[in-house]
Amino acid sequence: MKFTDGYWLMRPGVHPIYPVEVLDVATGPGRLTAYAPGQHIRDRGDLLKGPMVTVELAAPMADVVKVTVTHFAGAAERGPRFEIAEDEGAAAAAVVRCDADFAELTSGALTARIDRRTRSWGLDFLAEGRELTRSGFKAMAVIDTDEGRHFVREQLDLQVDHFVYGLGERFGPLVKNGQVVDIWNADGGTASEQAYKNVPFFLTNAGYGVFVDHPGHVSFEVASEAVSRVQFSVEGQSMEYYFIYGPTPKDILRKYTALTGRAPRVPAWSYGLWLTTSFTTSYDEDTVTSFIEGMAERDLPLSVFHFDTFWMREYHWCDFEWDPRTFPDPRGMLARLKERGLRICVWINPYVGQRSKLFEEGKARGYLLKRPNGDVWQWDHWQPGCAIVDFTNPEARQWWTDRLDALLDMGVDCFKSDFGERIPAEDVAWYDGSDPERMHNYYTYLFNETVFELLRKRRGEGEAVVFARSATVGGQRFPVHWGGDCESTFAAMGENLRGGLSLGMSGFGYWSHDIGGFEGTPDAGIFKRWIAFGLLSSHSRLHGSGSYRVPWLFDEESVDVLRSFTRLKMRLMPYLLRAAGQAQNEGVPIMRAMVLEFPGDPACTHLERQYMLGDDLLVAPVFSRDGEVSYYVPEGTWTHLLTGRTVEGPRWVTERHGFDSIPLLVRPGAVVPFGAVDDRPEYDYASGVTLRVYRPAEGAEVVTEIPAADGTVARIFSTTRRDGMITVEASPGGPWRVLLVGVRDVRSVRGGTARADEQGVLVEAQEATVTIELGDRT
Repeated sequence: MKFTDGYWLMRPGVHPIYPVEVLDVATGPGRLTAYAPGQHIRDRGDLLKGPMVTVELAAPMADVVKVTVTHFAGAAERGPRFEIAEDEGAAAAAVVRCDADFAELTSGALTARIDRRTRSWGLDFLAEGRELTRSGFKAMAVIDTDEGRHFVREQLDLQVDHFVYGLGERFGPLVKNGQVVDIWNADGGTASEQAYKNVPFFLTNAGYGVFVDHPGHVSFEVASEAVSRVQFSVEGQSMEYYFIYGPTPKDILRKYTALTGRAPRVPAWSYGLWLTTSFTTSYDEDTVTSFIEGMAERDLPLSVFHFDTFWMREYHWCDFEWDPRTFPDPRGMLARLKERGLRICVWINPYVGQRSKLFEEGKARGYLLKRPNGDVWQWDHWQPGCAIVDFTNPEARQWWTDRLDALLDMGVDCFKSDFGERIPAEDVAWYDGSDPERMHNYYTYLFNETVFELLRKRRGEGEAVVFARSATVGGQRFPVHWGGDCESTFAAMGENLRGGLSLGMSGFGYWSHDIGGFEGTPDAGIFKRWIAFGLLSSHSRLHGSGSYRVPWLFDEESVDVLRSFTRLKMRLMPYLLRAAGQAQNEGVPIMRAMVLEFPGDPACTHLERQYMLGDDLLVAPVFSRDGEVSYYVPEGTWTHLLTGRTVEGPRWVTERHGFDSIPLLVRPGAVVPFGAVDDRPEYDYASGVTLRVYRPAEGAEVVTEIPAADGTVARIFSTTRRDGMITVEASPGGPWRVLLVGVRDVRSVRGGTARADEQGVLVEAQEATVTIELGDRT
């Protein structure tokens, strides 16, 4: 939200109050409060009038400072509030210092300093001897308007090489500088400034991130209103924000997700290919069976089948009852599908159409969102007479989940928890008295929490998974999320990638999208390019709106491309689950913007057409039919995973790829574990595993943990290179192999037998330790 008219003036009717100097400071354990009047105090007479801004600094966690800016402190506390896991020991460990020059609070390596030497307000953030940023002259403000509205605003300086990322799943440029971002969930597709997943958190390449602790509308002006500052504001008399020191982008994410939550483990089967009925297409059990049999006949691995909206009767969404005209025997049908080894997902949303039998029941029991006069809130968007389940009422949550429970008893494994964005912010009364403006974004947290926790209760830890569209802060606790409704174009494919990378830089560990796009029907070229991108994402789903997404309806090459990349992903399962462990334990996403992995490389700051999949795989989706693609390669010798060809960086590369190929490069010195099974995602990843070793540097040591499906470590390998010898040591387990990619000259092998492979030398291990002596040409 913009308050100024250029640099010099305010907009008409806007009246700011700036803290101009520090009058007094109060301190306590892990806490510092500055009282800053809005005018200079020249004599005692100036002490008899306001306004005054109160700025409180606290230490909720090491390397984090919580800043609370308040004008009037008398507002009633109204929910909801984000769940924040503050460290109780951080306040005791914080150092508070106050003298004639400075008042400062130090939390870990981060110091927030208020300057008392001059009669000019300034709040500086410093770490390890350098200034990260500051809130300086006319940056912090409380603002009144002629319409009677009140705002709190903060601005932090941006230097010329400082770039801002995150703020949820946003489909515009990855770097947010120059953008206006409103944190307000909306069902706007992927082609506008609106977003399904809004997160009032950003991180920078300058060593810090900021989380604004407000669940309602937060307005960000990122180098837009003031081009050398990032601005954020909320309506009200107070604002809280957490300033988080990294220093690296990964470190910032680790600390932000320690505060707001991290993604849990999801079941291994969820990484397999999902196929759906699509949205408005016509289908019944015969249609579904024909899809599944068609996949099997073409040797296409399939893990999950999803039934979209019309598994229920039209106008009855949601009553959670199968349409008897098309699915007369749903329990039997699900049993028949599960005999084929499939998991089952069904579509749901948190709305109740007036024709649904649950409408009268929910109305009678008070389980639907009401207007202040007691009427049920309704409108005709999406479903005639649509009402909203009030998840602030514990009884309503139980009533609603009882219906989902019955579906789980029937054989359903998980839910696509769609919608949750269009939540009214005016003329409504929530059961628990929550503020409607604060509930607008927060509703999706309650919605997805309700569904996910039911699945966790029924299926067990690590076996719950949803396919969710909407989210806010903390929503990463209830994975997986997908990108929403997009067109079936290359442009939309790029929108989705930008959105997924932005979401990953907002604390979300997993992400997916509709392969081929949602609206319209992609041509075969777009579909095949999107397949490669989709199978090299954390989760992979074939879905559309008015047309089916089975590959043989496009062309036979689509079948081959889908088979190739699905089987590749299945073999990458030990690698992907290791990356998933980082999402669960550190808050680092599986799909990573290049700047997250290479923050010291200035060429990576704006890259948004490529990404890292885990630590070691660089993926550059192809956004053209002719296969031409340009991408950036960081420093070192990188290797094309599919061909073994090497590329030297740092430099830009332009290549042409067939539909069966994509730039998929392995990081220099990496050891990538390949599983022995390629037709399903659940198997013993350690048995028969192949370690692909990519030219480790002299003296390097790489430890490779092979996970089990339950998230534990099944096996550990250690790969070292010293004095022309590569040695791999394995913990106890079954058979395993080593592929030295790019190596052609081997003098001797101890502990195994070697043979030539199209990409290098393959060694079948016969002992727990294999030592390979390299030849002169390696």
